[in-house]
Amino acid sequence: MFQYKRNQTLLGGAFTTAELVFHAVVRNVRAQHSNAVLAIIINIIQIILVASVFYLIMSFMGARVAKIRGEFILYILSGIFLFITHIKAVGAIAGVGAGNNPMMLHSPMNMMVMLMATAFGSLYTQLVSILVILFVYSVAVAPIEIQEPGGAFAMLVLAWFTGCSVGMVLLALTPWFPRVASILSNLWRRLNMVFSGKMFVGNALGGFMLTMFAWNPLFHVIDQCRGFVFRNYFPRNSSWEYALWVGIILLMIGLLGEFYTRKHVSKSWDARR
Repeated sequence: MFQYKRNQTLLGGAFTTAELVFHAVVRNVRAQHSNAVLAIIINIIQIILVASVFYLIMSFMGARVAKIRGEFILYILSGIFLFITHIKAVGAIAGVGAGNNPMMLHSPMNMMVMLMATAFGSLYTQLVSILVILFVYSVAVAPIEIQEPGGAFAMLVLAWFTGCSVGMVLLALTPWFPRVASILSNLWRRLNMVFSGKMFVGNALGGFMLTMFAWNPLFHVIDQCRGFVFRNYFPRNSSWEYALWVGIILLMIGLLGEFYTRKHVSKSWDARR
């Protein structure tokens, strides 16, 4: 009944890990709702509501001063998609839990599989939601033309990656300072509501205003994405390399903190939350 399975080859271990990640991703998606399809529909409604709110705000602000010749709704969506993907990734990874998670009691599972499943589950949900929204809009309203779909998709993945990196740092911090980690998580989300560049483009900012946005990797990702989406926009005040390096550094810090935390894991931590 109790068996320990040892992989004889590296390829066998890779397939075993991939199988574990796949099943964990399915569990992660279904954990959002008993019906996985309904969970994606709820996420689509959330994206549409956020996009509608920002559309109204930018319409009142006279958002057409953005000086990007192209479809206005695509300008809105290009920022909202990356913003929500980033924020959802931060919340998903930061909420995984410590090494005393009940799922860790099952022998095939480990923390890395749990982290990968949570990250890919978040990306899957957002990617399906984005594709459905773009398809419905293209069919029902007007065809959507993206200048470089490959580059735009790469920026979406980069927004997800930086969100996972921020979430890893918060995850490593949570067992030691749960209240501080919760405050920082909320603060990061609130800051990105303003400083992510959803409503502005980097070329329209200069001097003091640019320094208020340039620290945020999500601002660079969104601005670079609009350079791939629109034919007549060439971002000069942002760099996707900056966002990539920030994501890698934060990921390494988060992984080091998580590995250190697992050596000191204690069931009593649950009482501190």
